[in-house]
Amino acid sequence: MSTIFTRIIEGELPGTFVWRDDRCVAFLSINPLSPGHTLVVPIAEIDHWLDVPADLQAHLFDVSRRIGQAQMKALRPERIGLVVAGFEVPHCHIHVCPVNSMADMNFARPLPMASAEELSGPAEAIRAALGD
Repeated sequence: MSTIFTRIIEGELPGTFVWRDDRCVAFLSINPLSPGHTLVVPIAEIDHWLDVPADLQAHLFDVSRRIGQAQMKALRPERIGLVVAGFEVPHCHIHVCPVNSMADMNFARPLPMASAEELSGPAEAIRAALGD
């Protein structure tokens, strides 16, 4: 059975994408810690980040860095937090989160579930900054 992320990647479920290449995608979280919270996900279904081949892992972290730079430019947070936890979905993913304090990194207290409309503004800003 496909993971929810594979279903998003394949277009079966909606996703607000800011990046797509032949190895990974990045889309905004519907359970964000902060506006612009982005998930960088390999297209291949790999559960644990330790099982990701080194070349793909390097690519995922490079894309995460680019997303983080775009978030800094577009959203102007104090920092960009980066977390690989892997408990929510059995498909490796990197959380790239615009944050202003450590309190913003509390996975037990995300913002309310975001609608497509609420995700569109930060997504457009991140995509625009990626294009610069």
